[in-house]
Amino acid sequence: MSMIRNILSVFLVFCCFFCAIAQDISVSSPDEKLVVKLSLDQGKLYYNIFLHGKEMLEKSPLGLRGGQVDLSSNLKLTDKSISVIVETYSEQKIKRSTVRYLANELVCKFENGNKNRLEVIFRVSNNNVAFRYHIPQTGETANLIVDEELSGYKFPPVTTTFLTPQATPMIGWMKTKPSYEEEYTPDQAMGIPSRYRVGYTFPALFHVGDMGWVLLSETGVNSLYCGSKLSEGTKDGFYKIAFPESGENNGIGSARPAIALPGYTPWRTLTVGADLKPIVETTIPFDLVKPEYKPSRNYSFGRSTWSWLLWQDESINFEDQKKFIDLSSALGYEFVLVDNWWDTKIGREKIEQLAAYGKNKGVSLCLWYNSNGFWSDAPQGPKNKMNTSAPRKEEMAWMQRTGIKGIKVDFFGGDKQETLKLYEDILSDANDYGLAVIFHGCTLPRGWERMYPNFASSEAVLASENLIFTQHANDTEAFNASLHPFIRNTVASMDFGPVLLNKRHNRDNNGGTVRKTTETFQLATSVLFQSPVQNFGITPNNLAEMPAHVIDFMKQVPTTWDETVFLDGYPGKYCVLARRHGNTWYIAGINAEEKEKTISVSLPMLSGKDLLLYSDTKSREPRRESVRLNNNKSIKLTMMPGGGNIIVGRDAGT
Repeated sequence: MSMIRNILSVFLVFCCFFCAIAQDISVSSPDEKLVVKLSLDQGKLYYNIFLHGKEMLEKSPLGLRGGQVDLSSNLKLTDKSISVIVETYSEQKIKRSTVRYLANELVCKFENGNKNRLEVIFRVSNNNVAFRYHIPQTGETANLIVDEELSGYKFPPVTTTFLTPQATPMIGWMKTKPSYEEEYTPDQAMGIPSRYRVGYTFPALFHVGDMGWVLLSETGVNSLYCGSKLSEGTKDGFYKIAFPESGENNGIGSARPAIALPGYTPWRTLTVGADLKPIVETTIPFDLVKPEYKPSRNYSFGRSTWSWLLWQDESINFEDQKKFIDLSSALGYEFVLVDNWWDTKIGREKIEQLAAYGKNKGVSLCLWYNSNGFWSDAPQGPKNKMNTSAPRKEEMAWMQRTGIKGIKVDFFGGDKQETLKLYEDILSDANDYGLAVIFHGCTLPRGWERMYPNFASSEAVLASENLIFTQHANDTEAFNASLHPFIRNTVASMDFGPVLLNKRHNRDNNGGTVRKTTETFQLATSVLFQSPVQNFGITPNNLAEMPAHVIDFMKQVPTTWDETVFLDGYPGKYCVLARRHGNTWYIAGINAEEKEKTISVSLPMLSGKDLLLYSDTKSREPRRESVRLNNNKSIKLTMMPGGGNIIVGRDAGT
C-alpha cells in the first residue's frame, strides 16, 4: 500500500506540474525584452504579449474551426518544445539586402476530445512575434475546410488605430473593388465601424498609448490558403482574423480556405516596438518564408517611365511610346511601361518594333495586361490572356521572343483562395519565360518578394493615378505619403508611381488637378517609397522645365537598397528615413503638417563631407547646396508644409 501511495503521489505531482505548464507557457525574444505567454483556460487557448514587462496585447484567442472539427475548445496540451532559429539570407528587393534572422520558436501540440490534433507555432524575434497553425492528419480525412480562424488581438483600452477599410466586393469603377485603395484614418478610437462595415485591410497599425506600437499583418500566403483581413473592432479593443467576403471574385469560389492535411496556415505577424523604429525597419514578412522556385534568369530591376499616368489613354500609340523610350534613355532608365489598350491601339507588330527601338537605346519594354476573366467589368485590353493557362503561356512565349522584360497585371477580384492561385500561377508561368511581374488593382503582397524571385511589386495603395483623377488626392498627398513608410510600405514593396514633376496634372502641364507638394517633396518620395521597380511620373517636358539638379538627382537615384534606417516621424505628420545603396546614403524627409517644421537628425552613418542637401526655398522652389555635419554628426532640417529634404552622402566607413 505504501508503494502504491508513493506512486500516486508522484503521479499527482506530475499531473500538477503538467497542468501548470499547460496554464503558463512562455517564449521570449533573443534579447528577452519581448515575451509571449500562452495559457489554457477551460480548454481554450489564449496568448498575451509583453514588451519590457508592459502588456501590449491582452488575453487573445487562438484556434480553428472547420467542418466537423473544432480545434478551438476542449484542448489539452500533449507536448511542447523550444528551439532557436538562425538564418542569414539575401534579397535585393526589400528594405535591406542581407538579413540575419534570429528567433526562438515554441511549438505546442494539443489534442481535443475527439483526438483531433493542433500544433501552434510561435516565433519570437527581437520586436517581432509570428504564429501559425499546423494541422496533422488524423484518420482518413485528408483535408480541412476552415470555417473560422479564431486568431484574435485584444488591445489595451489606451490604444488608437491607423486603419484602412476593406471595401465590399463588386462596387466602384466597373465593379473592380476591393482594389485595396481606401483612405486611412489616423489615431482613431477603437470600435468605430469601418466605412464598409466589413473590416480592415492588412497591414494594421495600433498605437498603444505611451507603451508603444503594434503592426499587424500576415505573410507566407499563397494558393494553399486565402488572403485574410482584420475584422471590425469592438470598443473594448478586440479584433480577429476574418476571411474574404463571399461576393469577391464575382461570387466564384469559396470564401473559406481549404487545407490539404497535414498542412499549415499562413503566418500571423505582430511587430511590437516601444517606438516606431522597429515598425519601419522590420523584415518579418520575409524572415518567415522561403523561395517557392528558382529564378529562370538573373532578374534585374530598376527605373521606368510610363506615358499613361499623365498623358492617359490617348498616349497609347506608336509615336508617343517612342517619346517615352527616348525619355527613359535620356534619364539612363532601364524600362518603359506600355499601359492598357496597346493590343488594339498599337498592335503586336508595332510592339515588336518598339521593343527593337528600345533595345537599341538600352531600354526594355514592360507591358500591361488585364487579369480579368469574369470578376469585373473593366474593359481595357489585352483581356483573357492572363486568366487561364494555355493563352497565358502562349502570350508569355511571344513576349520572351520579342524581348519584353516584365508585365503589369491589373484588376484582380479579391482574396479568395482561388484568386490567390491566379496570382501564383501568373508568377510561376512568368518565371518560366523570364518575365518580372508587377500587380495592380490587387491585394497586399505577403512575403512575395522572397517567395517569388520574379515578383517586383504590387499597388495595394491609393496610388499616384488618383492625383490625376481628383483634387482631393492632391490636397491630401502629403498626409498619405507620410503614412506609407509606417504601414503599407513597411511590409511589402509598393507600386505607387511617384515623382510627378508637372505642376498641373495633364499632358501639357497647363490644366487638370493641381499639385500641392513641392518638387523636393516629389524627389523625396523616390527614396521614401520602396519598390525595386519604380514607375516614375516624369514626362518629356520635365527635362527642359525642371532645374538641372532635379533631373540629375532623378538620373542617379537607385531603386534597390542595402539598408534602411528610420530617423524620425509620426504617421500622418512627417517622416525622415535613411536608405543606403552601396556606399551612398539617401536621407529623405517629408512634411505633411501645415506649418514649417525644423528637426535635428543624427547621421552617424555619413562621412561628414561631400554632402548634398536638396531642400525648398521660402518661395517653394527646389534648391541644392553642399553642407557639412556638425561635430555631433547631426544636422538641422527645415521642411516646408508639403515640402521635403534629401541628403546624399557617402557611408562613414568608406
